[in-house]
Amino acid sequence: MENGTLDDVYLEWLYKEAVGSTRDANPARSFWQIAKQLYSTRFEWLVNNDDNRAEDGKCLRDEFIVENDIQDIDPDWLDLDCSMLEMLIALSRRASFESSGEPGDWFWHFLRTMGVDHYSDLRYNTQVKAEIADTVERIIYRKYGRNGDGGLFPLRNATKDQRKAELWEQMAFYLREGNYIEHGP
Repeated sequence: MENGTLDDVYLEWLYKEAVGSTRDANPARSFWQIAKQLYSTRFEWLVNNDDNRAEDGKCLRDEFIVENDIQDIDPDWLDLDCSMLEMLIALSRRASFESSGEPGDWFWHFLRTMGVDHYSDLRYNTQVKAEIADTVERIIYRKYGRNGDGGLFPLRNATKDQRKAELWEQMAFYLREGNYIEHGP
């Protein structure tokens, strides 16, 4: 590809979809390092039906290909595992559809609940990279509280162990509790 590898162009497209403008070069307001780290981290699903979240993430590739009129795609690239970034973007779109708030707002909300939304490129370093890796591992392997605290959907009044609920169900419980996009967690 003219402007870099397919992965480079796709990551830039993903960034525009969720994170923000690719034109802002100010490291205090750009989040390329987090995006790259989440893109290079495989989303693993352990609970039944979370494979649907992985498939949603992988479907972004089809949208990217059509939108950019890309020909001759390597089928192996399409079959790669879903990244954490892809899953979060796809989930933010689902959350937006099911509630108020734009997909970008939901994406940033997820970064806030993960506790990593303040790590701009200016603040990103080896320690931050390790913290983000630990956070992602906690979410993937369900090492958070029964009420979802430490996960993507912390609840005030959990009736079910959120570590055993698929992400879609967690989101439904979360949305029933209130409008977190407008009011915060």
